[in-house]
Amino acid sequence: MLEFRNVTVQFGGLTAVNNLSFIVPENSIYSIIGPNGAGKTTTFNCISRFYDINSGDILLNGVSILKSKPHEIVNLGITRSFQNVELFPSMSVLDNLLTGMHSVLNKNILAISFNLKSIRRSEQQAILRAYEILELLEIRHLAEEKLENLSFGYQKMVDIGRALMTKPKLILLDEPVAGMNPLETQKISEFISKLRHSLEITVMLIEHDMSMVMQVSDFITVINFGEKITEGLPEEVMKHPKVIEAYLGEVVEHA
Repeated sequence: MLEFRNVTVQFGGLTAVNNLSFIVPENSIYSIIGPNGAGKTTTFNCISRFYDINSGDILLNGVSILKSKPHEIVNLGITRSFQNVELFPSMSVLDNLLTGMHSVLNKNILAISFNLKSIRRSEQQAILRAYEILELLEIRHLAEEKLENLSFGYQKMVDIGRALMTKPKLILLDEPVAGMNPLETQKISEFISKLRHSLEITVMLIEHDMSMVMQVSDFITVINFGEKITEGLPEEVMKHPKVIEAYLGEVVEHA
């Protein structure tokens, strides 16, 4: 579904991603892991078009997305959640979800001013969609709660929910269980599996919780210092000597 083809990203003299390639199969859960500073979020920012690349290409279903602007990416079927929650704390959970529809509601100012029937219908459809997502997340009872009153774990759930409002084909989840307790982590793990199985959404995942990554992933790519160390099935990847070295430091062999 998505192909990262020989992508290099540089910031001044720093190479954040170096000749990186991988292919994400459709309807899979594909994780990108690596130590802090490995280039994982930079990779997501390239797909979201927040960053330009120096060389290479990024293709969605065989078509380059490099000419697309960040606000156009959602219309291609790509959405994301963020490592740091970017929501509106004084608004309700429901209203935060509804902001996810902003970029795909094609209505002119006159239609909105006169509150035409088409506007009311679009608003009703958006509200119904929001409640469907709240049901999936099992937080419908929090619909009218102000976001600032929720724990960080629940705020992360709302962030993921907002990304789902546009019915994406591909969702990028940047550390979705960071700051969550074990119960919340398990809940999100089950939800991510549901995205793939029930909604047929392809998921790209960045996460430091390795037990969670092993539980949900179909494929894993490991990067360090912007370069790919290895890729493959979870059980193969986690046994790879270079992966162990990247996470634990140099492996010393004793005589």
